[in-house]
Amino acid sequence: MTTISHSLHNMLQLPITSYRMFSFALEEFAKLFRTAMTVIFLFMISLFSTPASIVKAFATNADTVQPRHAIAMYGDPAEPEGFNHFRYANPEAPQGGSITYGVVGSFDSLNPFILKSMRSTARGLWDPQFGHLYFQSLMQRSYDEPFTLYGLLADSVAMPEDRRWMEFSLNPDAKWHDGKPVIPEDVIFTYELLAEKGRPPFSTRMKRIESIEKTGDRKVRFTFNPDSNREFPLIVAGFTPVLPSHAIERENFDASTLEALVGSGPYRIASIDAGKRIVYEKDPGYWGKVLPVARGLFNFDVVEIEYFRQETTLFEAFKKGIVDVYMEGDPAKWKRAYDFPAVTDGEIVKAEIESGAPPSMSGFVFNTRRPIFSNRDVRRALVSAFDFETLNKNLFFGAYERTESYWNGSELSSIGRPASEMERDLLGDFIDDVDTDKLSGEWHLPVTDGTGLDRAILRKVMKQLLASGMKRENGSLIQADGSPFSFEIMTRNAEEEKIALAFQGTLDRLGISISIRSVDDAQYQKRLQTFDYDMVIARYSASLSPGIEQAWRWGSRSKDVEGSFNYSGVSDPAIDHLIEEMVASHERDRFIAAVRALDRVLLSGQYLIPLYHVPADWIAHRAYLDYPDATPLYGNRFPVWWDKRAE
Repeated sequence: MTTISHSLHNMLQLPITSYRMFSFALEEFAKLFRTAMTVIFLFMISLFSTPASIVKAFATNADTVQPRHAIAMYGDPAEPEGFNHFRYANPEAPQGGSITYGVVGSFDSLNPFILKSMRSTARGLWDPQFGHLYFQSLMQRSYDEPFTLYGLLADSVAMPEDRRWMEFSLNPDAKWHDGKPVIPEDVIFTYELLAEKGRPPFSTRMKRIESIEKTGDRKVRFTFNPDSNREFPLIVAGFTPVLPSHAIERENFDASTLEALVGSGPYRIASIDAGKRIVYEKDPGYWGKVLPVARGLFNFDVVEIEYFRQETTLFEAFKKGIVDVYMEGDPAKWKRAYDFPAVTDGEIVKAEIESGAPPSMSGFVFNTRRPIFSNRDVRRALVSAFDFETLNKNLFFGAYERTESYWNGSELSSIGRPASEMERDLLGDFIDDVDTDKLSGEWHLPVTDGTGLDRAILRKVMKQLLASGMKRENGSLIQADGSPFSFEIMTRNAEEEKIALAFQGTLDRLGISISIRSVDDAQYQKRLQTFDYDMVIARYSASLSPGIEQAWRWGSRSKDVEGSFNYSGVSDPAIDHLIEEMVASHERDRFIAAVRALDRVLLSGQYLIPLYHVPADWIAHRAYLDYPDATPLYGNRFPVWWDKRAE
């Protein structure tokens, strides 16, 4: 206190000639006083507390944080408290009727949350495409905003600005299919169970959580540890299912089963034909049907999902009326294959539904775990060798556009944008990992003359391959170790095989021998899960709010995790750093800079050969199906469709 008295004495001795100097004196005194009180307070706490409790003493108190109906990654939610329904849903939609989807594959489990059935679980249970029909999360994502969540199992959430913790208030009406209420113990049980027996990424989420505790009859609070980030609370809220603690045998949870768990969603399972069909029936007593996030959704009484071994068989089933909806991805088929009677008679409608989100990145993925693709210069040469223009003209009627960025056409893309100072600062010493033309924003994929034999590009590719240490003997490329440069492309359907065959023709001219192996869905999924391939064609969905899922695709920690989506085997500290920066960003400007920088590093890494996209979703459907005029930001959402026959 001596310092304070001395400073105060000195200030009072100054000639106060103006109000300005008097205000300055008061401000200086206030600063000194606050500092002293803080020191005294910390000293008193230290007499009775551990360092951890000191930190907690300064943590935001739950009583000072007001519960909210929604949370957004950046900014405020678009929909106010008490809103009636999402803009892209029709609350007056007819209720009833049915829809039958078709998918390629099979299923042997009704548990989508374990590794054994990661890629062989019946669709619709926990399904971003057809809707989460059976299991639900604490909050529901709006597909009309980059990343915003609204109340579902939880009717409100409290979260401080630093996102160090979040507390959910469960909806008192939330119930399981057996009539029991959803309680805080269910939330706690879910995380403990999935950490022990679940599949990634569900099994890894406890690593970012310090504690989960019941704080009231309907309240559960998550406290996050330093490994958490600004996005992770939203992952907890909207991307983790809640499972019933009273109806699950913990010991057997990780075994594949065709016995349904107890859910809380709008549908129950009516019947299954293992590997062939699953039928859902709407629960007339669904507790959440009056919620704003559910009005105008889940309009069908019956949702059926049929399984087929091949895409051609699925399309034939659609033509015959066995399946109601067909999502087309082949421009040639879209132009030529829809001349059958049901289309010409108006029984089937061809719809093109646009999206405001960046298109998915699809491409030939290099498995860099294999020595043949460990050299980035070799991968760069093969990227240049893909003749998109000839393929697009001859097979697809010029309908496709080339995908050049992982966030193509959006504000998150690096294409056409030189790296900003903020990006350069985020890259730091990793800036040397970025190709010069990617850093300047001037890079584009090569454009061929469309003849199928662009000699200028082929010469450039050959020059790159020879510079990497290869040599040409008797028309074949030979690697430095003396072995032929050859590899296998694994495909799963006729469409992928067609693209691979076109690429094979180009590579053959360069002396590269490739084989194409088409396998059934079960074998494909097994080999994909264990990274047993040289090259595959994969598709990475894109978002206007990319987050921690990028670590599961490109992060070093996911490289050797069975079942991860790190198909290319990426392990790069620059990528790890930028993903961390991206999910930790408090301001959207910094977030955008981190994503653009990540885009540049991924493109420079040459982890795949980018393919192409169409500017809209091509969907053929029965004329008795309909959907709202308003399309959400992220494009088509099947849960808002309805059956006009129910009117």
